[in-house]
Formats: sequence, C-alpha cells, structure tokens
Amino acid sequence: MSTSTQATQADAARPEDPGERPAWRSPAAWATLAGVFAGGLALDLWSKYWAFRTIAGYPVELERERVLNDASFFVPHHARWIAIPGDLLDFRLVLNHGAVFGIGQHRRELFIVFTIIATVAAVALFARGTRVRMHASHVAIGMILAGGIGNLYDRIFYGAVRDFLHMLPEWELPFGWRWPGNANAEVFPWVFNVADVLLLAGMSLFVLTSWLEDRRARRLASAASASGPSADGAKTPT
Repeated sequence: MSTSTQATQADAARPEDPGERPAWRSPAAWATLAGVFAGGLALDLWSKYWAFRTIAGYPVELERERVLNDASFFVPHHARWIAIPGDLLDFRLVLNHGAVFGIGQHRRELFIVFTIIATVAAVALFARGTRVRMHASHVAIGMILAGGIGNLYDRIFYGAVRDFLHMLPEWELPFGWRWPGNANAEVFPWVFNVADVLLLAGMSLFVLTSWLEDRRARRLASAASASGPSADGAKTPT
C-alpha cells in the first residue's frame, strides 16, 4: 500500500472536529442567531415606540397612507430633548424615507425588496458559510438581521423609518464645510435609530471576524506546508 493511500485512509478515519461543522447543524449556533436577532429587534421596535410616544411631549401618531402620499408631511417640531449632556446626544423625531445616512430618499419599494433579498442571503451565509465555532460571526449576522428587519417593519407598516438619535447636535465642521447634500454644517447631521446601530455594528463585527478567519486559514496553511514532508513520511536523502 502506498504512503499517499495510507495518509488518505488516516484522514478519513480521523474524527470530525465538531467546531468545523457547518453552523446549520448546530442547535447552539441557531440559538445564538435567534437570540441576538430577537433581542435586537425587540429593542429597536420598543425604542421607536417609546420615542414617538414620549419625546415630543405627546404621542406622535403616524398614518401610513398620509406618510406615503403626502410628500410635505413632517414630524411636528418639538423642543430639544438632551439625552447626554455636553451636546453628545439628543433625541429628535424624524421620518427617514431612505436608508442609512439618508441615502436613496423615496425609494421605499427598492429598499423593501433589497432587505428581503439581503435577509435570505444572510441566513444562507450563516447556515453554509460559517462554522459552529464562529460564535462572533453568528452574533454579527443576528445583529444585521435585527437591524434590517427592524427598518423593514417600519417601511411596510409606517411608510418610512422612524429615527430619533442625533449625535453631536451642536458640533459644526470647521471653515464652514458641509457634508454633500446637507444644508447645515453639523459634524453629524444625520438622525438614526437602534436598527441602524445594529446594522453598522454587525457589519463591522462580521468584517473583523472574516479578517481573523483569513489570518487563521493562512496560519494553518503555513503550518501544514511546513510539516508536510514529515507528515507524508517522505524520506530524506542520506
């Protein structure tokens, strides 16, 4: 029997590492994904409900048909609510007809379709593209799903996304600079919500874990290459 055949049989006989199984085969991985998704979605929807019931000093009721059909509709002006002193964070009610950072205004149907496709892709990535041991990746995908579905809920049932978090409200860019498409000079002129935080944090965490996985794969490949001749039982000339 040849050395290569013996090595192949040895590999086949070696027990599978449970951590390397696809995530879809692990109830714990599914529980992590579902738990992060459910917790993130609940926090996002509750925070939006609380904000639109409280921040203006009276409940702000949103009529879906009016939001969709009246381009001039805006949330009524209300007094400033200082959430964190030092001009670090205000609560301010805003309806966003676009995506994160106000991109793609009044393209609701496009964002609904995109979110549905992205949701299916994220679940497929979790199931087939991650391994049981990749807990941080499962948390990241759960956060992305929670953020996407949270804003999808708003687009379907309210006609626009409910935002209320405004960072650095009184901070201005130097020299009168302005961000493209913004009339004021604020350092951070965008208003966002918990779903946006989950989306951006989840994507950042997933990029980080993907980079770490690439490093791990390269390290294992280098180690296997370095130990290859001895592992194959190759003879060295004497």
